[in-house]
Amino acid sequence: MSSNTSPEFDAIVVGSGISGGWAAKELTERGLKVLLVERGPHITHREDYSGEDKAPWEMPFAGRIPEEEANRDYFVQKDCYALEGATKKFFVNDRIHQYIHPKEKPFSWIRGYQLGGRSQLWARQTYRWSDIDFRANKTDGHGIDWPIRYQDIAPWYDHVEKFAGISGSLEGLDQLPDGKFLPPMKMNCVEVEAKQKIEKAFPTRKMIIGRCANLTEPTKEHLELGRGRCQYRNECEKGCSFGASFSSLSATLPAARRTNNLTTVTDAIVHSVTYDKVSKRATGVKIIDANTKDNRQYSGRIIFLCASTLGSTQIMLNSISESFPNGIANSSGTLGHYLMDHIFMSGARGEHPGFQENYYSGRRPNGIYIPRYRNVTEQDDRFLRGYGFQGGASRPNWRRGLNMQGIGLELKEKLREPGSWQFHLGGFGEMLPDKRNRVLLDKNKQDQWGIPLLTIECELHDNELKMLAAMADDAEAMLSAAGIINIQKYNEDAPPGLAIHEMGTARMGHNPNSSVLNKFNQTHDVSNLFVTDGSAMTSSACQNPSLTYMALTARASAYAVHLLKEGKI
Repeated sequence: MSSNTSPEFDAIVVGSGISGGWAAKELTERGLKVLLVERGPHITHREDYSGEDKAPWEMPFAGRIPEEEANRDYFVQKDCYALEGATKKFFVNDRIHQYIHPKEKPFSWIRGYQLGGRSQLWARQTYRWSDIDFRANKTDGHGIDWPIRYQDIAPWYDHVEKFAGISGSLEGLDQLPDGKFLPPMKMNCVEVEAKQKIEKAFPTRKMIIGRCANLTEPTKEHLELGRGRCQYRNECEKGCSFGASFSSLSATLPAARRTNNLTTVTDAIVHSVTYDKVSKRATGVKIIDANTKDNRQYSGRIIFLCASTLGSTQIMLNSISESFPNGIANSSGTLGHYLMDHIFMSGARGEHPGFQENYYSGRRPNGIYIPRYRNVTEQDDRFLRGYGFQGGASRPNWRRGLNMQGIGLELKEKLREPGSWQFHLGGFGEMLPDKRNRVLLDKNKQDQWGIPLLTIECELHDNELKMLAAMADDAEAMLSAAGIINIQKYNEDAPPGLAIHEMGTARMGHNPNSSVLNKFNQTHDVSNLFVTDGSAMTSSACQNPSLTYMALTARASAYAVHLLKEGKI
């Protein structure tokens, strides 16, 4: 994409993923001239979804990545569920994009550097936080108090849900507020039965269909953007030409472009945010061309960092000046600390013996959800906070033949019939904010663009370990109550980061001495610098966080435009 070297934009947005796409949309729709900066290459919606609609046997290596290539170039990314031959171009090459972590503290940093970022790859599970979550730190004393409550963000949840298109059911749960939903997807026969049995055995628990950013019934607004109904292909990570799967490429960026207020530059790595000590304002961003390694600068009246939790924090830590020797807007010294991720890879799976004559239509890109009940409807003094479960029932397809004995016609005949029903429950639990979990720059090691490598020091502590054990026990008990047999309980040693819900490091708070951002995602120290991705989070809750990033970004954008038009920043 061609770059615009205009001396000043109204706003610069760094990163084009879920948060950056929303910032671009909201700021341009409010009349600002916006520069969107993406460190990865340009990709075009529909045109660049090369693996879409191709069967495994139509792809090299049956759609897989050769083990040698995976170990050489994707030794971190290969642990992500979405990495395959058709999606590998949406993941970073780990050999090129390095980071550091202590050997005893592994951290899996899953990344996608291209226009649209990880919005191409996310699992689209979208759950509101409740006041239980926004009050949690204050309630139990771990971490600082959130500067907002549910009522502050509820209208913005409404706003982003209606535009994104979230399917779901109304349940009336205190710990999981309802939203502005499209019609929900349907449970299959095994899930319907399991729901009845689990809720009978555990009256304080609820099993619902997942809330998902896939269009089940497009509105006029969706259709005008070229988005259509979900086709139940479950190939969302490859790219969805129908636009049913929400991403920056399918939704927010097209909305921003139609304003004629958006300029996009790709292959542009942000080195740092520039700062003027006289005006006490951020003045723009310093860019390194990803291909030529040439340097250039762009100027903006307001700056939105949306480069992902660790990406934005890396930029801020590297934005050193006389005023901020430890990173821009870091007078509190908290920048880089309180890194969180969700704990997972703990649960249970097994076989349902019935319904062998039943199947389902299509491949639903969604599962079931059991909202948090621990320390909400069921008190538990073993640990603080709680967890929810995702999963569902399905019948294995022909791929199960990889683990079956047999050869030739006999094996083919076996694979013509669907496998027996399988049911899986996997937990997602909250990680407490802990100052020891942090990121910092290694000034002695740089990447090929001259940017100090990020060092990540993060590990699970006693509360998380106790919760993981409880998650596996609970999953086993619920599957047993549902009539599942041959249950296999698991609690794997998954490193932080692999849930791909990394949060914190530039947290919101009331007090500038203990936080980086105020209640509007505005840095305490620099009035025209905003951070609206996962780095802003003050706690992690146990719900998938992307919907909250969207709402916070939309809210911060409206506030920033108000201040700009009032001449206050």
